[in-house]
Amino acid sequence: MDGFIDLFTCLITSTGLNASFIHRKGSLELPGYFRPTKEWDLLVIKDRKLVVAIEAKSQVGPSFGNNFNNRTEEAMGSALDLWTAYRERAFHANPQPFLGYFFMLEDCRSSQRPVRVKEPHFPVFPEFKDASYIKRYEIFCKKLVLERHYTASAFITSNRENGSEGVFSTPSEDLSVSIFANALMAHVAGFFS
Repeated sequence: MDGFIDLFTCLITSTGLNASFIHRKGSLELPGYFRPTKEWDLLVIKDRKLVVAIEAKSQVGPSFGNNFNNRTEEAMGSALDLWTAYRERAFHANPQPFLGYFFMLEDCRSSQRPVRVKEPHFPVFPEFKDASYIKRYEIFCKKLVLERHYTASAFITSNRENGSEGVFSTPSEDLSVSIFANALMAHVAGFFS
């Protein structure tokens, strides 16, 4: 995910913000409410104000099932922890930070095929029935933003054959890298205007 962190860093500095306020390696911990700290993938902190926190994750097969549950629980827990710490003024008297979630999934036969759901007691929501892991992650990333757990989310897929060449797909246009990038840049630019 380093390449994407490089991209986000370039986008942030293109707003005029000095790169010295961007943290990408080391010093990535923020205080939590339910746990002492959480390490993020990219932070922007200026004048003791949290401006940006981004989580960038990826997943490759073959074990999509267990990893899907782990990734979703981790992302929801991280957001809850950060926003509760924010409410409790862990980041001083800040305007709201940009909280971003970026996810890349391996595009392969196992992630494309429909997945059966178990409904022994109650029916699952209809959008999850026969949804592939690609579709499940798309639904998840959309709901993260819909429920305001994250300011923006991007979701892309890439395969092993040409992914290293930068080839990727965007399963849903409203989760595109460009929409995520525009929201990030607008937030950083607006934070100091």
